Amino acid sequence: GGPQPGAGYGAPPDASYGAQPGAGYQAQPDAGYGAQPSAEYGAQPDPAYGAQPEVGYGVPPASGPAYGAPTGQDQYGYTQSYGAYSNASQPYTGSIMQPEQPGQPGGSTTSFEDEPPLLEELGINFDHIYQKTLSVLNPAQSTDSHIMDDTDLAGPLVFCILLGGFLLLSGKVHFGYIYGVGLLGCLCMYALLNLMSMTGVGATTIISVLGYCLLPMVFLASINVVISLQGMLGIVLTGLVILWCSISSSKLFVTALALDHQQPLVAYPCALLYGVFALLTVF
Repeated sequence: GGPQPGAGYGAPPDASYGAQPGAGYQAQPDAGYGAQPSAEYGAQPDPAYGAQPEVGYGVPPASGPAYGAPTGQDQYGYTQSYGAYSNASQPYTGSIMQPEQPGQPGGSTTSFEDEPPLLEELGINFDHIYQKTLSVLNPAQSTDSHIMDDTDLAGPLVFCILLGGFLLLSGKVHFGYIYGVGLLGCLCMYALLNLMSMTGVGATTIISVLGYCLLPMVFLASINVVISLQGMLGIVLTGLVILWCSISSSKLFVTALALDHQQPLVAYPCALLYGVFALLTVF
């Protein structure tokens, strides 16, 4: 025979190439690539990543119905779900043109009958306007001392517009003169009466009294539309109207401000003011 094989060619396999698999190639897989999964990648989920969901974001609450349930009580204590309408079982039985009365389901709790009139909210009281107009038309009658507590400006504004309208019918556009002379006269009377009165007087009271007492001048302007007042008849009528306006206004001032025995002192400046209005009316 040949020599005993050794470590040369054809020798029995040892731990070199092709030997019994051990720790080399094709060895038993360990914790490396393709090994049995452990507690790392792909392992059984624990309370960390991928664990059983708790009561957190997007998870139903532990007790009670879920969000948006039709009825029941949720975890926040509400008896109905979000968006539920409690009165859905009661259809609307009213009409568009005839709303439901107060006290009925869906009706309002306020009533229009309990609200004050619109004119009263705006400060326009026709009863007070009527009483003041009567006091101007009849200076001889007794006047209540509280008649000027409600110093409305609706009546004076109407009388000024009427005076300007009658003058316009006569061919005279004097709206600017009426407002200008009236404002200047109110300022002068305000200063004078505050010096004479112990309690003082407001500007609205002055405007209200002088405006209401302009009513006889409106009658004079209406007569001027029909006949001319530049003759003897016009002079007499104009004098009577100036006296009428001054007596009415001075009486209201004396009554409202408690100026006893001082009516002639108040009537004189009032007569001067209404004399200017008479000049605008006649000429």
